[in-house]
Amino acid sequence: MVRSTRNIWNIYRLLLYIPKMKQTKLFNTLKRRIYKDYNIRKSTIDYWKNGGRQLDSEYLVSMEDITKEFPGVKALDKVNFNLKKGEVHVLLGENGAGKSTLMKILCGAYPKDSGKIYIDNDEVNFTNVKDAKDAGVSIIYQELNLISNLTIAENIFIGEEPIKNGIIDWKSMYQESQKYLDNLKLNISSKSKIKDLGIAEQQMIEVARSLSKNSKLIIMDEPTSALTDTEIQELFRTIRDLKAQGVGIIYISHRLEELTEIGDRVTVLRDGKYIQTKEIKDVTKDDLIHMMVGRNLKNQYPKVQVDIGDELLRVEGISTKDKLNNCSFSLKKGEILALSGLMGAGRTELARALIGADPIISGEVYINGEKISIKSPEDAVKNRIGYLPEDRKAHGLVLGLSVDKNITLGGLKQIKQNGILNLKREKEISAELVESLQVKTPNLSQKVKFLSGGNQQKVVTAKWLFTETDILIFDEPTRGIDVGAKVEIYKIMCELVKQGKAIILISSELPEVLGMGDRVLVMGDGEIKAQLCREHATQDKILEFAIGAVTSDKDGCYMCD
Repeated sequence: MVRSTRNIWNIYRLLLYIPKMKQTKLFNTLKRRIYKDYNIRKSTIDYWKNGGRQLDSEYLVSMEDITKEFPGVKALDKVNFNLKKGEVHVLLGENGAGKSTLMKILCGAYPKDSGKIYIDNDEVNFTNVKDAKDAGVSIIYQELNLISNLTIAENIFIGEEPIKNGIIDWKSMYQESQKYLDNLKLNISSKSKIKDLGIAEQQMIEVARSLSKNSKLIIMDEPTSALTDTEIQELFRTIRDLKAQGVGIIYISHRLEELTEIGDRVTVLRDGKYIQTKEIKDVTKDDLIHMMVGRNLKNQYPKVQVDIGDELLRVEGISTKDKLNNCSFSLKKGEILALSGLMGAGRTELARALIGADPIISGEVYINGEKISIKSPEDAVKNRIGYLPEDRKAHGLVLGLSVDKNITLGGLKQIKQNGILNLKREKEISAELVESLQVKTPNLSQKVKFLSGGNQQKVVTAKWLFTETDILIFDEPTRGIDVGAKVEIYKIMCELVKQGKAIILISSELPEVLGMGDRVLVMGDGEIKAQLCREHATQDKILEFAIGAVTSDKDGCYMCD
């Protein structure tokens, strides 16, 4: 029956191309036979229309056998992915697994080499981002794409401003923008400027902009990486509202603990290949890690016991104009000192003061017992202090330069010979560091912008190792990188302290703070609220000090016995 129906359909389809054939008796006979005599449903006809592909109205998006190659790299190898209407489908994988490439193909930023994409059962071939937006696909990148000096309304309608009598209809634009904000239950005026909003509110503006484009699919790339717990819950509330409206969400995150709260299904990619799709309720965190890395990670925080040495750094009562107030602490050789606190507590500001980026207006800094003056980043480098910034792409790397150029950028004097750079020596040193840190790159000439987040972090680390720093400040070193790469970064940190170096670890992830820190400093309102030793530090105790629920009991610090 099916074969017969297919043959009849093929004849019917050919007759469509013959002029005036639709008025013939043969044409109408075939049409009746397809729709009536054989009682074939329209869905069956559509099956043959789509080349034998079974349609399913349940799916908003289907990506089939998607393949994409870059020079020397097969980024995607016949990957399959689908999304239901009103679903949060989590996309997981280590950095370099192919998640971003797959999503860039879906939103029109990259062309696919082969495979098919269907939206609402219609095959699409996007040649640019506008095509995808017109089809209802929006993406919210980890680095928010908003213009800070413009209003919310201007950001929402940028490039698509309503026009009346040849000029922008400001009244209509503000009113329409306000409707989107009200729909998301945001108590903000559409006339507010982006620069006056918090990170969480800016995330919501990105969502509002997506809704203004009538998006039926929103891709969220690491949406909680810069949010507090309260702000995360606000984002989740918005996502649940979007689900109720039938909007599909593709959610990319490395925070596995979030997935059970917000996700419905999860798909895992590894090395550019599709691994598995599961219901979130049917998998554990360990299951997901095993699917992502292809092995069990028995110890996510490979902390090693190191004999703590003499005091290397001592800070006494330093203050800055805008944030820090009378901060004091010490750091010893072989020690990892973790800095914890809520967003805005002053952790990054403390790091910036120590590297001379923000001027110290009072207080003193000592290295190996000698008082030093740090008035610029150059002073910090001379005193062997290195800083691995929170935003490695903006402040830690030159994305357009190669791996070896980035590694040697901070110490060019070391590879100069008679005033000329010794390029051979540069390659040799870079190769040694790339090998020792296990940086995954096709070659030393590869531009760092093409490396995964974890490997970019390793290149920043290599840069400071090249300059022979003794004190390394890691500011949110594992933000935006996968669990496997996190473990590699932790192992590098452990190896550094074994060599007698000292590390200040700034992290918003309490498990990371507790898993890697020898001591924990808790900051709040630009002050050090507490000092906790490893044996007595707990998540509850850190949070109590961070929010001011308890106060310190000795010299401004809670001291362990």
